[in-house]
Amino acid sequence: MNLPMTLLLGLIAGATILLGLPVGRLRHPAPGVRVLLTATSVGVLLFIFWDVLSAAWAPIDAALGAVHDGHGGLGPVAGYGSLFAGGLAVGLLGLVAYDRYMARAGQRGKRSGPGAMARSEHSPRTQTPVIAGWSSGQRLSLLIAVGIGLHNFAEGLAIGQAAASGAITLATVLVIGFALHNATEGFGIVAPLTADTDTAGSDGRPSWGFLLGMAAIGGGPTFVGTAVGHSFSSEPVSVVFLTLAAGSIAYVMVQLLGVAARAKRSDLVAYGLLVGLLAGFITDAVVSAGGA
Repeated sequence: MNLPMTLLLGLIAGATILLGLPVGRLRHPAPGVRVLLTATSVGVLLFIFWDVLSAAWAPIDAALGAVHDGHGGLGPVAGYGSLFAGGLAVGLLGLVAYDRYMARAGQRGKRSGPGAMARSEHSPRTQTPVIAGWSSGQRLSLLIAVGIGLHNFAEGLAIGQAAASGAITLATVLVIGFALHNATEGFGIVAPLTADTDTAGSDGRPSWGFLLGMAAIGGGPTFVGTAVGHSFSSEPVSVVFLTLAAGSIAYVMVQLLGVAARAKRSDLVAYGLLVGLLAGFITDAVVSAGGA
């Protein structure tokens, strides 16, 4: 399959993330609905977390099997194991550091009252980032989009490699399956935005521009990964991006569960988790049914 056709497949697979965006503009849903939406988002992310970790672990498992059978050494095990641990650590701890930095930057912005000359007015290096002025829901949405984007880059690599190798049927099945995946992932990105308020406590309904930006961060890497995967195949690169995604998604799930737990509705949390998990496995079944 030539590159333009392959890129079209990647675009289709990534663009379906747009389908879940309108949920982010819901205003003032009932508290129970809000908890259910958040828990469903966690369920989708939990499936993605399992999916990316299992894919990232596969090369390590194969290398260990080769050692057991006497056909391989410990070098590949150590190499893939280091990439696995390093990617997971950077993905998780990197978002922890980023989130804490944004919180400190937001506090600096609040201390600079009207008419006061802040230090940031003198030095661009200490200027408060624009993101620090976002609501907590918007910042969490961004973190989710980043984690999903890393995951989708790895999916794009798979599409590109299948198309480049001439496995047209496999590439088509991957596109269909990943497109279904991304439709549920779009919902996961915007779930924290339902009934969100801005820093002043007023209606924080996100603009369509903001939602499209989150879709570009979360779905765009599918297109980029398809272009890269069509050019070369690298299992270590896939492991790195998959574990980066797993680490970042783990951090985001903890944040979302904290939000859901404050409502003290464990029943709705359980229902939402179940719905999200089943949605993930059902869409994955489409890929498996096609022989991928």
